[in-house]
Amino acid sequence: MPAEQEAAAVPPQAKGSWSSFLKSMASFNGDLSSMTAPAFILSTTSLTEFSAYWSEMPRLLTAPAKEPDPQKRTMLVMKWFISTLKQQYASRNEKLGSEKKPLNPFLGELFLGKWEDEEGVTQLVSEQVSHHPPVTAYNIHNDTHGVRLQGYNAQKASFRTTIHVKQVGHAVLHLDKYNEDYLITFPPLHIEGLITGSPYVELNTSSYIIGSNGYACRIDYSGKGWVSGTKNSLHATVYPHGKEKDKSSILYTADGSWTDSFTIKDAKKSVVDVYNAKKEPKTPLQVAPIAQQDPLESRRAWQRVAEAIQKGDMNATSYEKNIIEEKQRELRKREAGEKREWERRYFTRMESAPVLEKLTKEVPGGSLERDQTNGVWVFDGEKARVGGGR
Repeated sequence: MPAEQEAAAVPPQAKGSWSSFLKSMASFNGDLSSMTAPAFILSTTSLTEFSAYWSEMPRLLTAPAKEPDPQKRTMLVMKWFISTLKQQYASRNEKLGSEKKPLNPFLGELFLGKWEDEEGVTQLVSEQVSHHPPVTAYNIHNDTHGVRLQGYNAQKASFRTTIHVKQVGHAVLHLDKYNEDYLITFPPLHIEGLITGSPYVELNTSSYIIGSNGYACRIDYSGKGWVSGTKNSLHATVYPHGKEKDKSSILYTADGSWTDSFTIKDAKKSVVDVYNAKKEPKTPLQVAPIAQQDPLESRRAWQRVAEAIQKGDMNATSYEKNIIEEKQRELRKREAGEKREWERRYFTRMESAPVLEKLTKEVPGGSLERDQTNGVWVFDGEKARVGGGR
């Protein structure tokens, strides 16, 4: 068993509850996020915080804004996106010993933070904009370099010998200087290591980056199989729109591991860059002290639940979670009685999104899938100025 799995093996006192959990999952037909997992596999972190994984290295996020060549800009967008994968899908495994089941956000939940370094100030706003289905929207911007990332996503989980997760939604990176947009789709994933009680994420099939500058990127993911293969592998190509299958049109390639290192080469197969995920320094995220946070901010709202999980006290965990859930039920009843909808603090639902729809056409089988995300969500600067708070 690998070292990271040994560290996270099922504690002897929890083997019975873990076995029961696996059996209940195998026969479960609903939304897996609603299931109650054993205490040792629960995370103290809400899904609204996961938006921060997009920008723990601001210099990579802002790098494309400094590149005058559109082909190289697309390559740098690819490099930045791949650099976020380890943080999004493997950092918890390394920090906590295994993947943990995150807390399910309540409608209106917020997570606010910022990074300050040589790139200036990079701001983060994350908000739970829908409860049925659960959807998290986020906006990350760096005004110094005119870079903005905004998006929204939901997860559709199912169980077929393991947990499979389809990620719905998209992100869009905008560069002010070149008035460019890059549509980013999310890879499907599944959870390995369930039997040993040390879950970890493996990415599946492909995801895309589609630039409004006429260039695109496809990233293929693979993992360790029964006979061959390497964990967390990727192969990516940058190409002009419509030339995805034309090998002679490939401008850049990237090969390696999204949790370790990957190498970028140009059309002449010369090495352009080598990225090492284990050595790349990260800028600390700054979050207000809990006492100064809005009551709807994640760490303040879930503080008692997180404390109960850390103690391994499932009775206290259930009790504290129930308090939050009951408040939400009462709020929904009151809204229904008053025939009004919850007012989102930072985001607005749009009926149309011409730029996104145009870029989505470059993705095979691409669709905005509005029905699965309760609409298309965009950051509303006016709302943020008038009532956003910090």
